Amino acid sequence: MKLAILGGTFNPVHVGHLFLAEEVRDLLGYQRILFVPANVPVHKSMPVEVGARHRLRMLQLAVDGWRGSLVDSCELERGGNSYSIDTLDYVLERYRPEGRPGLIIGEDLVEGFPAWKQAARLVELVELIVARRLPLPVELDLVGARADSVGAEADWPFPACVRRIENLLLPVSSSEIRRRLAAGRPVRHLVPERVLRYIRRHRLYE
Repeated sequence: MKLAILGGTFNPVHVGHLFLAEEVRDLLGYQRILFVPANVPVHKSMPVEVGARHRLRMLQLAVDGWRGSLVDSCELERGGNSYSIDTLDYVLERYRPEGRPGLIIGEDLVEGFPAWKQAARLVELVELIVARRLPLPVELDLVGARADSVGAEADWPFPACVRRIENLLLPVSSSEIRRRLAAGRPVRHLVPERVLRYIRRHRLYE
């Protein structure tokens, strides 16, 4: 099974996460996307935490019935800080993926990537997939998606290739969804319907 890993806080999961996973499958030919919710993110803050149980359940509801996805709670069960290299070791042992698994990160994390735990070993074991995150003009977003193989660049300290994907950018973020929910504004169609019902039922982010 050709597998790619998409980690994050998913606080909450939204259509942008799901569409990015679909883009990676379409552009790079992965059979499964493994969603891994972080316990304590190391490289991003989590100003509003509704609890790991809620974040995991929302993610499970979001991908339920989608054969191209898997959800694994290994980082939540492991506890403490969530390091990608620890998750990768777990994934390699449990799932035995075909070839090198993909590791999807946003381009906003590339600059700080050399400081990640065992970063050099990490890029030797994965195909690093860098997705667009920064705002671009609308006319560029509508061109479509593609994947490029980019070799080591002057600002990249590791002898590894990076797959940069020109994924379609959707103007949605977890922080914006949280702000809208706190203000009582609509978020329908920004999150899957089952996730929205769960948020309403448990009065999350109010």
